[in-house]
Amino acid sequence: MRTVAVLALDQVVPFDLSTPIEVFSRTRLPDGGPAYRVLVCGATPTVDAGAFTLQPPRGLDALADADTVILPGCADATAPIPDEVLDALRRAAAGGARLASICAGAFILAATGLLDGLRATTHWSAAPALAARHPEIDVDPDVLYVDNGRLLTSAGAAAGLDLCLHLIRQDYGSAVAADAARLSVMPLEREGGQAQFIVHEQPPTTRGSLLEPVLRWMEDNCGRDLGLADIAAHAGMSTRTLNRRFREQTGTTPLQWLHRTRIRRAQHLLEATDHPVDRIAARVGFGSPTAFRDRFKRVVGTNPHAYRSAFRAPAQSTPA
Repeated sequence: MRTVAVLALDQVVPFDLSTPIEVFSRTRLPDGGPAYRVLVCGATPTVDAGAFTLQPPRGLDALADADTVILPGCADATAPIPDEVLDALRRAAAGGARLASICAGAFILAATGLLDGLRATTHWSAAPALAARHPEIDVDPDVLYVDNGRLLTSAGAAAGLDLCLHLIRQDYGSAVAADAARLSVMPLEREGGQAQFIVHEQPPTTRGSLLEPVLRWMEDNCGRDLGLADIAAHAGMSTRTLNRRFREQTGTTPLQWLHRTRIRRAQHLLEATDHPVDRIAARVGFGSPTAFRDRFKRVVGTNPHAYRSAFRAPAQSTPA
């Protein structure tokens, strides 16, 4: 189990604070066990969070025990950061912890000096102020998050979810991250840079909807050579009606939904097995390895070999 420390300073933005607490606390491993221990830490016994007062159960010393430290934004992004906070963050980074900021939390991370010479992001409206205050940082306002390895920054509001899912995926792979995304009802077709690389699960469909049986059938049969007519026949609808229902309930088309299901299956096989890429392409329903590689790169943002190198867990792999 990994430890995530969430730092709450005065005027912390409640949304930024609650996002990592909820996402990491609810993340489960394949065996059902918790993936993370979440600690809420503060520099003072009480923290003014605007609409309420928070009493963090842990102090700054807990940052030293964390694998990841999350820095939520504060209402006044330019407020001075206490020296003891900056020192604790520098010690945590020196000890090997990842430091990740949400929204205006980038100002806190920037104040440590650790982002000097690196690329970073924050809420688009605060990006000019961050760039002016810290000219040594390359501020990019056009992306959802920036990953510099042990130092990560994210844009505003929901981009904190993207960042958390990215961290979960780094720690435990795409299957665990996809489950966390599903619990968050996270929109997974998001604009901006690396957004397509986070999780490639299907948009959530309301349980009990008319499409639920056919979606389950498509998942179970995604390795077959299925066309629009096959799917419509199984659903007992005309192709025109099927297309309309998909647009209404999933925001995409039947074949696009099927392709994403195939790519998700391929991601799992790339992570969990030693099967050659061509064999995986055939198993998930792509008749041509070239078509599979093209589709995979279009959806995931990288090729199957690079994806396997980045996300495969050797201890869990099985021989071909």
